[in-house]
Amino acid sequence: MSVVRKVNEESLAEAASVIAGGGLVVIPTDTVYGVACDPRNEAAIDRIYQVKSRPRFKALQVLLASVDQLDGLGLDLPSPLNRLAAQFLPGAFSPIAVAREDCTLATVSATPQGRRTQGIRVPNSALTLRILNELGPLAASSANRSGDESAQTVEEAVQAFGDDVQLYLDGGPTQGHVAS
Repeated sequence: MSVVRKVNEESLAEAASVIAGGGLVVIPTDTVYGVACDPRNEAAIDRIYQVKSRPRFKALQVLLASVDQLDGLGLDLPSPLNRLAAQFLPGAFSPIAVAREDCTLATVSATPQGRRTQGIRVPNSALTLRILNELGPLAASSANRSGDESAQTVEEAVQAFGDDVQLYLDGGPTQGHVAS
């Protein structure tokens, strides 16, 4: 059964438990609500694709609290994306990082040339950054069924996913209208 909670220390601890257990959590971002999971857990990532009815060729992005987390994830931003990231992040900008050999993310995509890549984003929202600082990097996609309008309120996310998501973190209506 799904649960809706306001964002606070107790709900963030609950979210950390859900994520650690391979579950899904809906979180507010600076643009829309997103459905999120542990980016290293293949089964949880599969659940995002399943609950969204999202085609597998559409990659998930990884939300970060800071670009400083890239190195620890085994990701590099090539030039000039590193300079653009410094200028536009946090914000609705999703550069594509290159995965190194030490990258353990299960969200990484392979290009036809054999390069392994990962879209990343640092949301421009103090609340979302608080969530990410508490939970760590998260694999995420907009909180909606594939092809439907993205959720701008926790109620819209609950309407989209119901009990398919264990925990919904309510941060009020989002300011954006379009997912990044």
